[in-house]
Amino acid sequence: MTDKKYKFDTLTVHGGLNPESWYGSTLPPIFQTASHRFSTAEQLSDVFAGKVRGFIYQRLRNPTNEALENRITQLEGGVGAVVTSSGMAAIHNSLTAVLQSGDEMISGNSLFMSTYLLFANIFKKFGINVNFVESTALGEYEKKITPRTKAIFVESVGNPKMDVPDIEKLAAIAHQNNIPLVVDNTMPTPYLLNPFKLGADIVVHSTTKYLSGHGDALGGIVVDSGNFDWPKEKYPDFEMFKERAGEKAYLDKVWREIHINVGTSQSPFHSYLTMIGVDTLAVRMKRHVENVEKLVEFMVNHGKVKWVNHPSLKESPSYETVKKQFSRGCCALFTFGLSNQEECFNFIRNLQLVYNLANLGDCKTLVIHPYSSQYVSFDIATRTKLGITPDLIRVSVGIEAIEDIIADFEQALDKI
Repeated sequence: MTDKKYKFDTLTVHGGLNPESWYGSTLPPIFQTASHRFSTAEQLSDVFAGKVRGFIYQRLRNPTNEALENRITQLEGGVGAVVTSSGMAAIHNSLTAVLQSGDEMISGNSLFMSTYLLFANIFKKFGINVNFVESTALGEYEKKITPRTKAIFVESVGNPKMDVPDIEKLAAIAHQNNIPLVVDNTMPTPYLLNPFKLGADIVVHSTTKYLSGHGDALGGIVVDSGNFDWPKEKYPDFEMFKERAGEKAYLDKVWREIHINVGTSQSPFHSYLTMIGVDTLAVRMKRHVENVEKLVEFMVNHGKVKWVNHPSLKESPSYETVKKQFSRGCCALFTFGLSNQEECFNFIRNLQLVYNLANLGDCKTLVIHPYSSQYVSFDIATRTKLGITPDLIRVSVGIEAIEDIIADFEQALDKI
């Protein structure tokens, strides 16, 4: 599959497959083993020493996981990837391989709840300072850059603020200052957006969401473009990894220094399930985008809905960036507001088809009231800063018949 440039839709089905090595199997076998046997001590020694590539222990590397790494690498257009146990593990590993005590990073403030807590609380305990800026305000990034700034992080579509940073311009700012740009591309997936083509250096995903697509497998992945050269004067601890792995120095550092020692390995069974999910990524994303456009239109015109937030709407501050950056739709998530929290609760209680749960990117349509659930432990000032208000409901639009989704929303709104 690497010898010919197949179309994206073909790679979602065939990428990462190696039937010749799997007794003709067209799906990756689930290598459910903690460790792998070697015939001689010399063979095992060579693999440990890195002289030959092989599989030793599941925490280090696993053939099923490797198949998923290869497929997502092809879809994103990178040089390699490391699959992890969750999306949060991917974010943690992608940045702790770059940062150490005394360093700084800059992050857009439009973040998933756990990402914000990781940056604001956990990193602080390790002496890493995270400067938060308005995600779409390019000038704020420039003002926060110091000699100690080692990374910039953004979500390609903010969850749940629904704002879209200009990745191309942000990458230019980062590179002018010898800083890598890390992009969480979970929401659009590589089907709707390829951050590497816009200049991003590292991409992370929660594979639990759209890549898997069925709410059945937890996972994450770190993908490297191979384009950032990790200058010695700013990143001296990368030199040994550059000598050993060349353009894959960053991934070698992620894997060798963080991943295998922290123990963030993916379950082979979850990688297998995710591979099956990715088979239908292209067709699912097409349907997700079609459905969200129709549901957003319905909600905008409903009398009981106070406001609707989706980047495709002309009144969205991100509308112009979306037009420039996306050509097939930008995401299947949107938020809307009712009069107050009580109305939100009543609406959710009245739903019959749509599920109320803490996930997104499922093939099923999902809703949640973030203010009273995911962000309930946050103080009011922080919730407000992150765009989490009592009147907000977040919707992850699925692939059911749009007529049925709209009918369920309509009857639930009518009962308020």
